[in-house]
Amino acid sequence: MRDKDYPEIQLFIGGQWMGAEGRETRAVLNPATGLEIARIPAAAAQDLERAAQVAQAAFAEWKKYSPLDRSAILRRFAGLLRSNEASIAKAITLDAGKPLPEALAEVRSSADHIDWHVEEGRRIYGRIIPARLQAVQQQVVREPVGVCLGITPWNFPLSQAVRKVAAALASGCTVILKGPAEAPSSTMAIARYLQEAGLPDGCINLVWGNAAFVSSTLIARPEVRKITFTGSVEVGKHLAELAGRHMKRATMELGGHAPVLVFDDADAQATATALTANKLRNAGQVCIAPTRFFVQESIHERFLAALADAFGKVQVGDGLEPGTQMGPLCHAGRVTEMERLVEDARENGAVIAAGGKRIGNSGFFYAPTIVDTPDDRIALMRDEPFGPIAAVSRFRDFEDGMARANALPFGLASYVFTNSLARADRAAAELQAGMVSVNHFGLALPETPFGGVRDSGYGTEGGSETFDGYLNTKFISRFAGSGV
Repeated sequence: MRDKDYPEIQLFIGGQWMGAEGRETRAVLNPATGLEIARIPAAAAQDLERAAQVAQAAFAEWKKYSPLDRSAILRRFAGLLRSNEASIAKAITLDAGKPLPEALAEVRSSADHIDWHVEEGRRIYGRIIPARLQAVQQQVVREPVGVCLGITPWNFPLSQAVRKVAAALASGCTVILKGPAEAPSSTMAIARYLQEAGLPDGCINLVWGNAAFVSSTLIARPEVRKITFTGSVEVGKHLAELAGRHMKRATMELGGHAPVLVFDDADAQATATALTANKLRNAGQVCIAPTRFFVQESIHERFLAALADAFGKVQVGDGLEPGTQMGPLCHAGRVTEMERLVEDARENGAVIAAGGKRIGNSGFFYAPTIVDTPDDRIALMRDEPFGPIAAVSRFRDFEDGMARANALPFGLASYVFTNSLARADRAAAELQAGMVSVNHFGLALPETPFGGVRDSGYGTEGGSETFDGYLNTKFISRFAGSGV
């Protein structure tokens, strides 16, 4: 039975809402209880065909809108998110599990992202290139690529989708959005409030269904000119292969396994406290969450004790309950994965310094967990946990710590804690990652670039670079003389 505080999940194509009539459905579960709160309909082949066609037809008109007109619509959209933040956030907590204050922060952050994009979208400039001949004029213009397919994850179901939608629409593209089946409510809110804000029909389309079927069908459609994906490395590589096969532009924001270097001149207590809050945000289901904690030998014991104390004080529970600091994992598969990683650590000589077990008999709760390992042999040091587990290991000197931090093929986020400016600068230069944060957590703001290197993907969201993936560059050379 559908929860009264939870929206009916529908498809949205060409300005029309379509329910489950004649379509396969799957359950949406509340991760705090494991109970069904809604059903989500799967798009059929004809639905995907229509979405591509109406998005292409809408693009022909939307690309002609001036940046000011596009900005006005998107500003209204941001305002609607803010004025409806309570209901949107509650639905996010119901389907994604995160504590209500975190869900509210996600809604507010999403509105901030929209505001920034609409302002920056008014500054998509071309340029004039001085010509070698007096009668020649040389001009560079930026043009929207066309219909964009956005595939977004469940861990930040609103903000991850808003990043893509805001950039695409502000640049003059139209969008087909395939949101997360595990946490679909906020993706519904995007379509609903964009429609209310006055976005022309067909500019945003929302589809659900089997991820492999939806992506392979739409990437092959001639109308779709770009794919933007946030998710796992494995799926991202497959989608990049499909995009390459059809010569479609792609932005890939893939997984990470963020190293943290805690040097011996850092404040062990303060660093442990700061890392606890950031590690356990959204139950650790954050692609930029610190996961591999490399701590210099001389402060290892002090840091480990402080971290274990901080982890032990975290209040775990239903995200709607007052005082909850960490909610459940999003689905049962995440709990199973936590159990696998902890069991492997035990079998390979690591010590479980905190947690290490599921909580309760209902819902998908797992205790905040610390694994203290003497080396990198355990699976947890290779596989991104995407959950509330921190792997702690001591290192000897700068070279040892840096080599281990860079040992994996991932390169999304990394963190450094030190009171030495020289160490900080050297570490920032040598870490192989798209983002480095020193002595704080300063990533993922609207005005800053967000993206990784190596297996963590390519392309950037946020910052002035955010529009690069949505624009074609056209060079125009014009002879202004009397003719050939």
